[in-house]
Amino acid sequence: MEANHTMSYDVDKSSERMDDILNASNSNFTDKDSIPARSDLTFKNGYYVNITAIFIDIVGSSDMTDEHKRPTLAKMYRAFLSECVAIMNAEYNCKEISINGDCVWGVFDTPYKSDIDGVISVAAKLNSMVKILNYKLRKKEYSEISVGIGIDYGRALMVKAGYSGSGINDVIWMGDVVNSACHLCNKAGRDYRKVIIISKVVYDNLNEHNQGLFSSYLDGWITRYEGDIINTVMEEWYNKNCK
Repeated sequence: MEANHTMSYDVDKSSERMDDILNASNSNFTDKDSIPARSDLTFKNGYYVNITAIFIDIVGSSDMTDEHKRPTLAKMYRAFLSECVAIMNAEYNCKEISINGDCVWGVFDTPYKSDIDGVISVAAKLNSMVKILNYKLRKKEYSEISVGIGIDYGRALMVKAGYSGSGINDVIWMGDVVNSACHLCNKAGRDYRKVIIISKVVYDNLNEHNQGLFSSYLDGWITRYEGDIINTVMEEWYNKNCK
């Protein structure tokens, strides 16, 4: 969010705000069966919810600066980020979308097993979108991109953070599930791993068909699952229009 410079900094008020936040009751942090509306959040409460987080980023994006000038890179990044957001935003149970550099991540409300299968479909669409984008990049004689996608499910604490009264605030998701999905994303598509990596808890909650699209491997002592799935409708579009 753009900074608001209409307020001057006051150390006494700053001290009061710190105390106000730190002295808030722990009972203000409650459990929810599904992700509540942003409007339910204040600077004093928070909600524990089970979510599915999906991360996608460009593999080796730092090397792209050696191959293209910045205006070209900006167009490539914009095309990638635009369509990642569009795919996630089209899902009714996607509650938050964030962009961090060349990474896009989404938080999905998944109270039912079928909802987690839906997030796998999102990953397939993202993978197919990159294939279409790479066709367009080739036509422009730009470098193609490769991506990694990570998905995990678990409990997170949803809180509102920022400067009360300034209009500058955001929803923060705290918990291992977000860190784990980011970690899986950073491994996906690299070192001979497939494009999509999911945790065991995600795999265990998939239907039989979707489970069959992934194969297991050991990451140290931890079992992960990987796949390179695509969206069949988008694949048909690719075959018809990307020649």
